[in-house]
Amino acid sequence: MTADTVGGVWNYSLELVRALAPFKTEVALATMGAPLTEEQRRQADEIDNLTVYESDYKLEWMEDAWNDVEKAGEWLLELKDKVQPELVHLNSLVHGALDFGVPTVAVVHSCVLSWWKAVKDEEAPQAWSKYKELVTKGLQAADMVVAPTQAMMNQASALYGPFKRSAVIYNGRGQHGFQFGKKEPFVFSMGRVWDEAKNISMLAHIASDLSWPVYIAGDDKHPATGKTIELENVHFLGQLSEDEVSDWLSRASVYALPAKYEPFGLTILEAAMSGCALVVGKTESQAEIWGNAARYVNPNSADELRDTINNLIEDEFGRNIMACRAVKRSHGYTANPMGQDYDHIYRQIMKQTVTV
Repeated sequence: MTADTVGGVWNYSLELVRALAPFKTEVALATMGAPLTEEQRRQADEIDNLTVYESDYKLEWMEDAWNDVEKAGEWLLELKDKVQPELVHLNSLVHGALDFGVPTVAVVHSCVLSWWKAVKDEEAPQAWSKYKELVTKGLQAADMVVAPTQAMMNQASALYGPFKRSAVIYNGRGQHGFQFGKKEPFVFSMGRVWDEAKNISMLAHIASDLSWPVYIAGDDKHPATGKTIELENVHFLGQLSEDEVSDWLSRASVYALPAKYEPFGLTILEAAMSGCALVVGKTESQAEIWGNAARYVNPNSADELRDTINNLIEDEFGRNIMACRAVKRSHGYTANPMGQDYDHIYRQIMKQTVTV
């Protein structure tokens, strides 16, 4: 299994590896993107059915990545010879075209072209044509393409299809890591305030119009300029450990992520499991996942975000109803069903590929 260490795919991968343990599945995890942090190393060490093989090759969506992507492909083929897997699970999009000699599953967690359309409201520029070509080749070569929502699958199919086989498997989280604590009067969010897709900057800028403080798990320094931002009523918490995140979520009354683009949203799921009332960007994928268990806002309307959060702050009864709905809905996105679904498709394509 491949995984990058710089986003939500890391947590997804570890959760899936744990969920595959009951099926006696051993996983060799090939990491890319950046070296593992101490926290990530500790997390991986706690999982018995996991062996990590580390690299820092650039990912296909990074700047000037193609030389690294090619080298990563060579490394993955060497690793395949060493590990001798029965199946390859790719959480990156271009390596499906490699000749692994065993069945391959490729998971589309997100992609640049759908990101660009959602965030910039225009088609991705010509500079991404090689990306489109190689992702199309990789996904069409895979034996099975998986997406975490039907909305993401529809986008992937339109952009890169047709695929040999496809399936929607919702992401899951282990509920044991999150608890419904005594709620306190604050709004919480997680992510980089500079991330255009997550759109946390809009929350930060309306914070001064809220009667509750806003806490953001993320850095207050711009990655390019190094400048620190200070905003009224906003408290940046820096990088938090899993336990620290769990503690903040257990106490937060409202979780807000007015994302323009969020094909699944593990942090939203974690907030739901922790009994937070959810305020999320109105996108196809979020509506598919949360139904009536979240309040939706136009990700381009700061006024709508401000008014929606203030309404929840002022309406304790309504807030408690939304929190209960979120908890109930989150029960449909736990780790065990995710593990069962992946085990099912692994066995299905291994059987079908052998038959063919």
